[in-house]
Amino acid sequence: MRRFTPIIAAAAIAAIQVACSGTGSEPLAPPTGPAASLTGDARRIEIRDQCDPATFNAALGAGTCTRQGSVTFARFIDRLTRTRTINDWKFAPNAIDIQLGQSFGAVNRGGEVHTFTEVEEFGGGVVPLLNHLSGNEHVAPECAALKPEDFLAPGGTFHDTPDAAGTEKYQCCIHPWMRATVTIHGA
Repeated sequence: MRRFTPIIAAAAIAAIQVACSGTGSEPLAPPTGPAASLTGDARRIEIRDQCDPATFNAALGAGTCTRQGSVTFARFIDRLTRTRTINDWKFAPNAIDIQLGQSFGAVNRGGEVHTFTEVEEFGGGVVPLLNHLSGNEHVAPECAALKPEDFLAPGGTFHDTPDAAGTEKYQCCIHPWMRATVTIHGA
């Protein structure tokens, strides 16, 4: 059984702070405009988490968690250590089917920053400790090439209208067990 030691705790805090703060000193802002595009027959995926602001902000810094949730930081790490996933951190639904030309999007309904990143294959993200604890040792190359606008603050949105039939895979590059598959059917 894996143990969560104080050294690992310090490493986790440092790694998560870096991931949740973007790629530098620039502030994170939700993308603009796409929420209005999710109308009509557009499909929506919700990005969810249940971070407890008091404990996440105490461990990772003020503003890390901005909405009220019920999972403390210690419980988050404990669950991830034991089960390699945390069901309260998810994309819902985790699979959708759309028609070619139909739009879909994701909206961050959680309290933490997330990404909704298209990847060729699911893998690890930008926080080595979360990769290790979730069993995602090999980082998805797309997660290593994130830009500041790829980080979705609470309330932030992602929007896409695929131009080819096929299957697309999306994951959070901070919490790599958060995954969704979008199947696009031809006309």
